[in-house]
Amino acid sequence: MNLPITAEQIRMAAKNKGSEANLRSVLTSLDRYAADVGLDRLHRLIHYLAQLMHESGSFKWDQEIWGPTPAQARYDTRTDLGNTPEKDGDGYLYRGRGPIQITGKDNYRQFRDWCRSQGYDCPDFVAEPDAVNTDPWEGLVPILYWTSRGLNKWADQNDPETICLKINGGKNGLADRLDYYGRLALVVCGYGVSEAEVRRFQAEHGLDVDGDVGPKTRSALHKRLVELGGSASESVRSSPVVEETVVEREVPVPVDRPVVTEKVEKEVRQKTNWLSSAFATVFGTGGLLSYLAGMDRDALILVAGIGVVVIAAVLFGGEWIVRRVKSIRKELEA
Repeated sequence: MNLPITAEQIRMAAKNKGSEANLRSVLTSLDRYAADVGLDRLHRLIHYLAQLMHESGSFKWDQEIWGPTPAQARYDTRTDLGNTPEKDGDGYLYRGRGPIQITGKDNYRQFRDWCRSQGYDCPDFVAEPDAVNTDPWEGLVPILYWTSRGLNKWADQNDPETICLKINGGKNGLADRLDYYGRLALVVCGYGVSEAEVRRFQAEHGLDVDGDVGPKTRSALHKRLVELGGSASESVRSSPVVEETVVEREVPVPVDRPVVTEKVEKEVRQKTNWLSSAFATVFGTGGLLSYLAGMDRDALILVAGIGVVVIAAVLFGGEWIVRRVKSIRKELEA
């Protein structure tokens, strides 16, 4: 089949120079098998390739770099991956391979069985694990990941977060995956990957022009990809934006408030204004300390006495207002 994306477009969207052989392996498998698994739809293919470009560093790697690190050394006895409990080299033998690296004997067995269930005449990858990185099998590894996790559904809903979650069990590298999606989608839609090109796309599609490929811009890109890819259902064309889960909140029921009469409002306002003025007089004068510093002893004693009286009046007045407000409230609610 003729893929709706070219190797040159993928190179334009890449962030570094990857391996041409690795890229060719991915495209070879897509050319042969994409239609079998629904990856011939352009909007799905862009999500798919964005995940692969993140996982492989723009197709730079197709095999786990082996140290071994302490974590890699533990793979040798990872029975949950199908490796033997003995330290006999299973960790290295069944190390990660492919654009989305399969790891462990069970995953190699699963890949072999899946290929055969599809009618593909594949090698026994358990006996020959290196055969995973030969054509067309290398490019089929991520297709297995994609199909076994039902990711076409989430690509149809334009939901990169769920795709990321189902591939690696969390949101590791989500920002980079979203960036790759934006870059690939822009290139396929006839734009470049620079901020100026993002702005141009936004301006031409009635979006806020900020140069950032956010959820609304990805939604517009999705719609354009669906248009370029041909027919699709309404649910796919509607392109829901799924970046953050929106929880519908209960709308509070309006509560009738008691009406305060104008007379009561005026009385409370007058007392409040008096208090404010008193506090401003005592505490709000910027040069108060300087003024006091220049006074003699008798004058200071007189001012201190006045201050005590004022503070007492403020405290008494404050208590009176509180009592008055409570009384008014009880009268209104009665």
